[in-house]
Amino acid sequence: MEKKFFQAPTIYVGEVNINVTDLGQSLEFYQHILGFKVLRQTDSKAVLTADGKTPLLTIEQPEDVLPKQARTTGLFHFAILLPSRSDLSAFLRHIVQTKFRYGLGASDHYVSEAIYLSDPDGNGIEVYRDRPSSEWNWSNGEVEMATVELDAQGLLAESTDEWKGMPNGTIMGHIHLHVSDLKTTEDFYVNGLGFDIITTYPGALFASTGGYHHHLGLNVWNGTGIPAPPENSVGLNWYTLIFPDEESRAKVVTQLKQKGMTVNEQQDRYAVKDPSGNLIHLNLS
Repeated sequence: MEKKFFQAPTIYVGEVNINVTDLGQSLEFYQHILGFKVLRQTDSKAVLTADGKTPLLTIEQPEDVLPKQARTTGLFHFAILLPSRSDLSAFLRHIVQTKFRYGLGASDHYVSEAIYLSDPDGNGIEVYRDRPSSEWNWSNGEVEMATVELDAQGLLAESTDEWKGMPNGTIMGHIHLHVSDLKTTEDFYVNGLGFDIITTYPGALFASTGGYHHHLGLNVWNGTGIPAPPENSVGLNWYTLIFPDEESRAKVVTQLKQKGMTVNEQQDRYAVKDPSGNLIHLNLS
């Protein structure tokens, strides 16, 4: 993991907040399968961390919660970035030993190696490690990414370490969202929030700042023109973008307002919905 992609002057994802149907069941999964620690907890909400101090994921059980809705905008997956390949090796060994299979998959994306799974409610999760950026291939301003078979045996051979939970240095690497339209989405994230489109797939855009392979994935694989889900359904509540300073955030707020977007301002808190209804908190580092 290269910290330069997750510190000033980049804009990156900090925390993700999702709904679940059963907080106790979800805590069992997020603590014992993924290895998060609980930072704070109430009867309906738990804030999860890797290092014991930085919130990475908050899970909530709203009243009258609805199951995950089909063919809506919202969360495709959030992606947990581990510090090293040996950490991912230990995690894969742990998944094999626990025989966890729900939504399980694995891919090599050239820039990274990734393991995919889902929580008990079907919220998508990626756990990955980055290859060094010196090994990424760029052409005409786009980074080469693909989805090919992961060398699972080679990854397992990387270490013999036991998985002891999310290591210090684990961060939220990126978030991948279902959106309703790629054209308006690109305009919002590029001309509003200031991201660069790094590469494209059929029906998907990948965006970042600072030359990362992607802080954001944005796809219409659920269909174009799809609605946002009900607020009390399983899935994404909001995610945060971390800005390096007040000046850069103020510039983005001005750009968003010029585009006719409603920016909710409460004291030092700013929030905006993208054109597909995905709620973003604009925070400072």
